[in-house]
Amino acid sequence: MPARHFDRHRARAVRRAADILQSEVAAQLGVSDSAVANWEAGHSSPDPEKLPAYAAALKGDLDDLFPRTGLPDLADLRCDAGIYQYETAEVIGTKSAGPVAGAERGDRRLKDKYVPPLAAKYGVSEAELRRAEDRSMAAAEARKNGTAAGPGAQEAAAAELNGPPGSLAEKITLILQRSYPGPQGPPSDAEMAADLNAHAGAAIISEEDFADLRTGVTDTAPPAVLDALAAVVGVSRLYFEPDEAVAAQVYEGLQLLAAAKKGAVGRVRARGLGSRGLSPKALALVNELVAELEEKEVDTGK
Repeated sequence: MPARHFDRHRARAVRRAADILQSEVAAQLGVSDSAVANWEAGHSSPDPEKLPAYAAALKGDLDDLFPRTGLPDLADLRCDAGIYQYETAEVIGTKSAGPVAGAERGDRRLKDKYVPPLAAKYGVSEAELRRAEDRSMAAAEARKNGTAAGPGAQEAAAAELNGPPGSLAEKITLILQRSYPGPQGPPSDAEMAADLNAHAGAAIISEEDFADLRTGVTDTAPPAVLDALAAVVGVSRLYFEPDEAVAAQVYEGLQLLAAAKKGAVGRVRARGLGSRGLSPKALALVNELVAELEEKEVDTGK
């Protein structure tokens, strides 16, 4: 499970910067003052179900304060909704939380009738809930087989390419992963098709056609589709052309943004990211970004 990362130093710095007392945080979370003090001191950590309320108490964004690397599974969606597992019994109208617990362990899938109420409670679409369920199942299968694959193994592998994407499928997969890094993950094929059609103002692609492009079954697309796709995901239309140089530039930019989000941008200072490295101009921008991040860390007392 790609659990959210709790950084006690950051939590304390944000609280102090906002002039919020530990007792005020405790009151909003329904815990004792000593619990918050112990979290900030590193003696214990908050339950993942508490993190959404914790972020709200600090007047911050959940993904920014408590980031998660990777896409969410079923347990992650529940925790992001601030719901404990035992509370899901009332949501799905059963005597126990057994159905949800079994699905989170990857033992068995949720019955169809449980999906709508859970999706509504978690604040996600039914498709997003099912994708998270797939990750829970994949993780269970990996544990059973003793393999290294984890939740969303194919998605993670696609998101961490060893070099710039070459095929159209690789380009689409990479940009989707990096353009939608939040807990809900990338849109479904049906959602992407709907977005492209809405942008174009006409039915230019079906769910099945987009799935074929994303998975490599089809390796070319009409110009109207590529125009709409570029606009929807916010990249240059050139990214989807068979130009390795353009793809490499976009890839390096995505890698840099990912490094900055993870707080690891300092590791690319003055040396670049790929085997060819960044251009002098890009490296100058990296150094400026590193300096800015370091100044912010000093200001917040990290």
